[in-house]
Amino acid sequence: MKKTSYVVYFLIFTFFACQNSEVFFEDALCIENISTIDPEIGLLENQTIIIKAGKIIQVSPSPELQLSKQNTIIDGTGKFMIPGLWDAHIHFSFIKEMAPNMLDLFLAYGITSVRDTGGDINFVNTWKEKSLANPTSAPRVMVAGPLLDGTPNVYDGSDLSHPPLSVGLKTVDDVKNKINELDSLEVDFLKAYEMLTPEQFKEVTKLAKEKGLKVTGHVPLSMDVIGASNAGLNSMEHFRNLELSCASNSDELLLQRQQLLASGKDDKGGVLRSRIHKEQRQIAIENFDLDKANKVLDVLAKNDTWQIPTLTLNTASKRRPFATKEWQESFTYLPKNVQEQWLNYINNLKKTEVTPFNEKYSKWMFDMTKRVHDKGIKIMAGTDTPIYFLTPGRSLHEELAVLVEAGLSPLEAIKAATKNPAEYFNLENELGSIAKNNWADLVILDANPLVDINNTKKINAVIKQGNYFDRTQLDLLLDQLKTTK
Repeated sequence: MKKTSYVVYFLIFTFFACQNSEVFFEDALCIENISTIDPEIGLLENQTIIIKAGKIIQVSPSPELQLSKQNTIIDGTGKFMIPGLWDAHIHFSFIKEMAPNMLDLFLAYGITSVRDTGGDINFVNTWKEKSLANPTSAPRVMVAGPLLDGTPNVYDGSDLSHPPLSVGLKTVDDVKNKINELDSLEVDFLKAYEMLTPEQFKEVTKLAKEKGLKVTGHVPLSMDVIGASNAGLNSMEHFRNLELSCASNSDELLLQRQQLLASGKDDKGGVLRSRIHKEQRQIAIENFDLDKANKVLDVLAKNDTWQIPTLTLNTASKRRPFATKEWQESFTYLPKNVQEQWLNYINNLKKTEVTPFNEKYSKWMFDMTKRVHDKGIKIMAGTDTPIYFLTPGRSLHEELAVLVEAGLSPLEAIKAATKNPAEYFNLENELGSIAKNNWADLVILDANPLVDINNTKKINAVIKQGNYFDRTQLDLLLDQLKTTK
């Protein structure tokens, strides 16, 4: 009995000794007493995160882990950590002279991964290669290469509004050849565009599936949304042409589009597309049919066709966020001539009134985002930067705020910019959450974004694959952009 008592006392002593022993993590960064935000479950208070060799090696409640003072420790008291953000719709090629500024801008605003949704493959690969060469100081870059368009192609380089982002493919064989070429260049996904024929579009999705690539894009004007989703479209950008399939007269509109495409085959692609949108979009919005919309959304949900609403872009004609002083301050990080062009355009826009259709279309976009979300269709946060005065980095935070305005919770908006894009690329076991063995792509905030989504802008630090950028270093990145025009 006496011997047993000694054993019990020894075990109790050992337990408490172990509980109070200090732990040293060699060559590691330790962040303690911080509140973390998991995209699935939400807020976890008073956590300690251990980062080593670019990855998270341990996540523990702070009271359960006594750190040795020999560790490199950052006190996270009063701070909030979220996974590194994604902008799931960007274009390095849209304003090429801006591209050299974009990686640093994204990083300074907490965007640690981006998805380039269309541009000259050689040009966009320049930035992907730079990212791969500098994984601790540049955002991860996923690329599609050029928009796969039919003829006439929309982004043909004919004017500033239509830079050469696309390839015009005349036949199904052209589609095969281009996809084989892009696959050999190791693109991360493909983007289908609006002038493809149904036969070409189906070839895109068929080959993509064979090669293990996802297809995003705009629903071709020659098709309806159900047909495109059933053919294998994995995700849709901007809800583009969704309104045309949700109208009570959608069959009539489709027939009319096919006739307009045939009669306009000798026009420029941008001109033809604008003509069709001008003739049909307002009619479709005015003839919105909830029963038909539900049937379309049910198909999207069944087929797991994700959505990237780009709400900031699609409601900008009404909301005009770019007209604010705070937004325009971000222009100072852009090349001087881009600043001047944007400010001139904006000053001219201020003189125009918001049209009744701008109001209707904006409301339709907000309502549709809520309907899509309520159907359980996954959403990714993307902006289309730098189109329509959307500053790289800054615009993603606006997108999060607008998603919340449309009906997502702050946590759901954060998930749309973290866990969901990681899952889209089958990287959910590496990115998108604050978990052991994940890459340490993280953002530390000064205030809780679950209380106010605008707090994602209150960035205290950014961690890229283990490399810690404090506020001073982030400000230095921005200041350098101001002085290198």
